[in-house]
Parts: sequence; C-alpha cells; structure tokens
Amino acid sequence: MRVAIVTDAWRPQVNGVVTTLSTTAKTLEEMGHAVRVINPGDFRTFPCPTYPEIRLSWRPYGKVRDALGEFQPAHIHIATEGPLGMAARRYCRRNKLRFTTSYHTQFPQYVRARAPIPLGVSYAFLRWFHGDATHVMVATRHQQQDLEDHGFANNIVRWTRGVDTEVFRPHERALLDAPRPIWLYSGRVAVEKSIEDFLGLDLPGTKYVVGDGPARAELQRKFPEARFTGYKFGAELAAHMASADVFVFPSRTDTFGIVMLEAMACGVPVAALPVTGPIDVVRDGVTGVLRDDLQAAALGALELDGAACREFAMERSWLNATRQF
Repeated sequence: MRVAIVTDAWRPQVNGVVTTLSTTAKTLEEMGHAVRVINPGDFRTFPCPTYPEIRLSWRPYGKVRDALGEFQPAHIHIATEGPLGMAARRYCRRNKLRFTTSYHTQFPQYVRARAPIPLGVSYAFLRWFHGDATHVMVATRHQQQDLEDHGFANNIVRWTRGVDTEVFRPHERALLDAPRPIWLYSGRVAVEKSIEDFLGLDLPGTKYVVGDGPARAELQRKFPEARFTGYKFGAELAAHMASADVFVFPSRTDTFGIVMLEAMACGVPVAALPVTGPIDVVRDGVTGVLRDDLQAAALGALELDGAACREFAMERSWLNATRQF
C-alpha cells in the first residue's frame, strides 16, 4: 500500500511520538509498503510558545494538499493535532477521503500544565478533531477508557508500541561512575513530565536525568546534586539505561511511555505512578512497582529481578506493533 503519515512531531525532536512514527514508517517500508511522512521539515516553521524546541508549520495547507495529491496514498494517517494535522484533516474532509488519527499525548493535561485552559475546552477540541476519523488509534486500554469517558465515539482502536531489543539490552554497569543505587529518568525535560517529583525524592545514591528540554536549566539550579547528561541516542542511551539500578518515570501525562519498555529491555525495573501509561506497560511487582508514593515505588523496584524485565520486553516487537497499525 501507499501510506501517508502526517505529523507535527518529527526529527530532530526526541520523544516517544517521533520514535513511534519513525520506527513505524521504517518497518512499513521493510514490509514492502511505500510511505510518505509529511513533517515540519517540509515547511516554514516557527517556535512553539513555551517550548521552542518544537517547530510549528506556518500556513501549511497548500503544501499538504500538493504532497497528498502527488503521492496519491491508499491510506492517510494523521498522527498529531497541530497545524499539519489540521491541514491534512481539512484536505480529507474537502475531498471526502477516509483517514485515521492517533492520540499520543494526554493533550488536555499537557496544555493545562502550560496555560489556564479548562480541561473541558481541550477535550471538546479533541472530540471535534478526531470525531470524523475512521479510527482513532490509542496505545492502551486505559487511554481508550479515558477518551470514552470524555465523550469520544466508538471509533477507538488499539495500536500498541514496541522496543528494539537488539539496541536496548543489558550491558556492563560501569558506565555511570557514581554512588549507588543509581536512579535514572530518560526523556524530555519539560514541566509536564513531573521530573521535579523524582528529583525531590529522598533516596540514597545518585539521580540521573538523561535528556533535555525547556525545564532543564531550572531543574539543574534547583537540584545541583543530580547529574544531567543531555540527550543520548541509540547504543549510548541504552548503555546509560543499563547502568541504572532503577528507572524512575514520574510522568502523569503519557499515554504509553516507550522509555519504560526500553529500560526493561536493558534489564532495569521501573518505578512509576499507577496512572495511564505505566499501569498498562509495567507488570506491577514483576517488571516494576506502581505506587502513588513514588519514593516507595522506587525503593520497591530496587528489589526486583532485571531478568524478568528483559523477558517481558522481548515479547514487545516493533514488527508486531506495525502489523497492528
């Protein structure tokens, strides 16, 4: 098939959405499909207010229309609710074309963390945006339930995520030379990730933050004892993860959390809150510990067997996830 994926989130951004879409596109091509990813790199962009690392496309409709018209896809998937997603939705509606969408981030909570916009307003926008899709793809059962509880129609289907177990695998743990236990977070360093909750825990050993983002400078000032490495990628990221004793995931706004699967694939148990994302990804008491008390979760995860984490992750492949897509 010829598959068009339209996304406002793309390289050089580093996040789970980009990982999911880029890996899915690559796997689709390996399966023999033709893929066209329409992304901000094709457009004039401007920085997103409060988050300049994210580039938003300026007046993209004409180029989106031309790209889709030229590619003539058999299927159009709109992955994000930004300017490109809006343009692609408008194109499909004007031309009476079927399309699917996906819901990657808890958008209302994300917006609320940055501006005093009521959750009801954001959910109303989401119902409008996704309402005409043939299917809305979500990663977990709890995310599906949340959207249905907020008035979404019966067009929600499941699209899970995977992990590259060849890249993310157990390593020698000598890379991080610091007092143990080592507690590590990896991902975007932004307010909606609640990293301050992790760094404020009273834990022995050393805390690491692997990643970057608009909240990094403030967090470094506030928590000078924590170690910030900046972004790491591929094998280097995997080596950092594998050197940790526990992966701490404090976010309340993720719909999945691929980094948790990556940590498990490295043989590292996860400490997280029992919220959407972790509650569907972590097997409580086996591959991690889920508690409302994040400190108790972290100390409990320290006692778990890394081999069970690796075994769990081995069952989650990107090939299976892409077949589902």
